[in-house]
Amino acid sequence: MTLLSDQAYRRIDRELAKFPAEQRISATMAALAIAQEEKGWLSTETIEDVAKYLGVPPIAVQEVATFYNMFDTKPVGTFKISVCTNLPCALRDGEKAGEYLKKKLGIGYGETTADGRFSLVEGECMGACGDAPVLIVNNRRMCVQMSDERLEALLGELNTTAGDAS
Repeated sequence: MTLLSDQAYRRIDRELAKFPAEQRISATMAALAIAQEEKGWLSTETIEDVAKYLGVPPIAVQEVATFYNMFDTKPVGTFKISVCTNLPCALRDGEKAGEYLKKKLGIGYGETTADGRFSLVEGECMGACGDAPVLIVNNRRMCVQMSDERLEALLGELNTTAGDAS
């Protein structure tokens, strides 16, 4: 039994084609991203399914899934907001932005709102220190110079987005 859609496996096949047959493990990150995009998060069963499909040991895929903070090994909200809390951002109001979001959403880091709409996580350096504070929504949309006003506008926009987590 497979856990992903045929379309997801076709996408993984396209990633596998980029590497020599003996280096299937090289497609692990891409395969996990595809699986997470489809499932919303990476359960143990999904990680094992990806490993089986790639033909690599499940522990090798688990190590990647738990090392990178872009991968979620527990359910997250429709909108995962990752706030950079590394020193350069922290010195330029990153901590303030995180506190503002905690207060507005009523959750702490690593938590999800009761309605399942938002999850808040601490992020690692996002490579935009000069534009701090920085955050990323759903591992795809980078938001920079996030003042209270810009945070409020972002939350308003996400709240009016009907189920579209892209």
